[in-house]
Amino acid sequence: MRLPVMPPVSPMLAKPVREIPPGASYEPKWDGFRSILFRDGDEVELGSRNERPLTRYFPELVAAARAELPPRCVVDGEIVIAGNTGLDFEALQLRLHPAVSRVTKLATETPAAFIAFDLLALGDEDLTGQPFSRRRSALTAALTDRGPTFHLTPATTDEGTAARWFTDFEGAGLDGLIAKPLDGVYQPDKRVMFKVKHARTADCVVAGYRLHKSGDDAIGSLMLGLYGDDGSLASVGVIGAFTMARRRELFHELQPLVTTFDEHPWNWAAHVPVEPTVRRTANSRWNPDKSLSFTPLRPERVVEAKYDQLEGKRFRHTAQFGRWRPDRDPRSCTFEQLEVPTSFRLADIVPGLG
Repeated sequence: MRLPVMPPVSPMLAKPVREIPPGASYEPKWDGFRSILFRDGDEVELGSRNERPLTRYFPELVAAARAELPPRCVVDGEIVIAGNTGLDFEALQLRLHPAVSRVTKLATETPAAFIAFDLLALGDEDLTGQPFSRRRSALTAALTDRGPTFHLTPATTDEGTAARWFTDFEGAGLDGLIAKPLDGVYQPDKRVMFKVKHARTADCVVAGYRLHKSGDDAIGSLMLGLYGDDGSLASVGVIGAFTMARRRELFHELQPLVTTFDEHPWNWAAHVPVEPTVRRTANSRWNPDKSLSFTPLRPERVVEAKYDQLEGKRFRHTAQFGRWRPDRDPRSCTFEQLEVPTSFRLADIVPGLG
């Protein structure tokens, strides 16, 4: 492979802001796997945000790149899977499987698409030093009428349109907005773009914790639950961002609530107990080295969790700690408090997707 921009390249990043900044190019924020694709003839490589290749996991994108993209190009974008009701991030995570046979099967059953939103090189020309407005024009010309797998993300310079996208597109599983300075050059691994994400809170029951990877005296994440109409406590996500000092404080703070699974609402699935209060479940399907074991807690404490988006009845991303809510009855923490966006078709955002 001989291109003017060679792998690996760290993607250009965005820093969070609370409001839509003026005077920019606005795009939907896609929730998938960020990837920079390199094509030189039949050679195709899919890079990732951590610069590790994703190529082996998405053979259908490699084949489609050869058929749909210019012969020599470097394209920045997002790998996504369209589900029945929007983006299916869980199906996307399952694609990271070590077995070739499984990868091949899933490539047919849950094929991915590529949403392109920047062009780093075309032919022999390195475009990274060009303003985004020129890169966008070149990307539009390069991807027009190219095929069913590679799609050009919508873009607008109108703030009113961007505001409508921010509200409407969430119903299709999108994650907010990206704002790009029109005169900005491409700066790998630099937060020179802006992102506006949905911000919400929910009062959740803390029903367990996972230990931090560093040892047994620190919390890795708090496991959150909400009560359903049938009175059962459903797992909805985790809170995982704490300082190391706070992780150790939480460990000792929560010990009085530790219980056994016989007395816990999440005594589901077969398990092999290591200790009476520790559940050993299967490892993560997309990260085999990550244990999903957890310690059950009596569901007596309530936390205000900050979240951005739902996927089904779970938080799509790791929630953030807001505050403890000693004034809330855990039984009052139900799904009714969650804001569910109005459904929106992916095909109305990108024709041919979904």
